[in-house]
Amino acid sequence: MRKNSIKYSRMNGEVQRELSKIISRDIKDPRIHPMTSVVSVDVTPDLKFAKVFVSVLGNDEDKEKTKKGLTSAASHIRSLLAKSLNLRNTPELTFFIDDSIEYGVNMSKKIDELIEKESENEK
Repeated sequence: MRKNSIKYSRMNGEVQRELSKIISRDIKDPRIHPMTSVVSVDVTPDLKFAKVFVSVLGNDEDKEKTKKGLTSAASHIRSLLAKSLNLRNTPELTFFIDDSIEYGVNMSKKIDELIEKESENEK
């Protein structure tokens, strides 16, 4: 399977959807923050490995706890993923914290503040 094929992108999307469901519903680890979402998944073309990018709404301590909780539950998550998806190989999961959503929110706030400042200066 080539990296830019439709089948490959569909596979990434399906794995992402299933991981989102599994993390939110089936994993009961108290270290995993309730506001954890799977931002994207990058499965290798041979389906052996997957990079899972998660976003956590919270402080740095919550992010580290969530990453440790997900890493320790990776084998359980993988077995649940194997049951829900009918794949030849179930990828080995590696979790990464993705701050892109938080960065976007901060940038949006800064833009709003600049627009507000600019409108005050025009008055």
